[in-house]
Amino acid sequence: MRTPVWVATLLAAGLPLTPGTALAAPTPSPGATTVTKAGTSFLTATTVAAGQPVRVGASTGEHLYWSFPAAAGQTHEITATVTFGKGRSGASTWTVDVFDGLRRRQACTAGAQTPTATAAATSVALGCTLRQVRPWAEPWSADPLPGTYYVRLAVTDLPEADLGQPVDVELLVSADGEGGASREDGELAAPLVPNTRAGQVLAGEPTAAAEADDEEFSFTAWLPDAGSRWIWTTAGGVLAAVAGVVGFALTRRPARR
Repeated sequence: MRTPVWVATLLAAGLPLTPGTALAAPTPSPGATTVTKAGTSFLTATTVAAGQPVRVGASTGEHLYWSFPAAAGQTHEITATVTFGKGRSGASTWTVDVFDGLRRRQACTAGAQTPTATAAATSVALGCTLRQVRPWAEPWSADPLPGTYYVRLAVTDLPEADLGQPVDVELLVSADGEGGASREDGELAAPLVPNTRAGQVLAGEPTAAAEADDEEFSFTAWLPDAGSRWIWTTAGGVLAAVAGVVGFALTRRPARR
């Protein structure tokens, strides 16, 4: 039996063939400040950078949110570990979800996105590897685009008696790729960053079309829109009146002398 060429090459180089050594686990960036907070919604999500570790204490049943920026050409991997305390009464299922700037849920290409921890387990590991961020995409597609991304960590199934128990959460977002470089013929006009100041009017310079509308306001502003229901109601009434008059003239009998 002949040994494959790639196997012989690895053996000659002294590299092991075990699957566990195929991919290296992501590690925090040297000197990165540890984040000790987490948001409870999209609007209060805590911002983290790639390679910045997260360590936070929480209660079972809480939804934890973080956000991070993503550039075109990057591939992000999210890893999380939830450590349990003592006194758990049953198994629990956890999930890590990733959303883009338009709150669209992004698919994971690898990683344990929804693992289940047994009642005897002391921790559970989660992971999600996103697709490479594209510089542009069709409006109908759900491809990942540059902008702000959100990570949500939560428990989806557990015994009711275990709600509120303390847990320790460690999370890390890693990025692979320089960003900005792409072979695609296109570029997003602006990153997908949601407006977190809801209700605030954004000031802007008036355009030429807006100025022209202001000049013609005194002449045409009182006219209803072409699709207004008032126009269709009035037109329908006029047509009904004309039809009534014509029908009466055709069916009227001549007067007898």
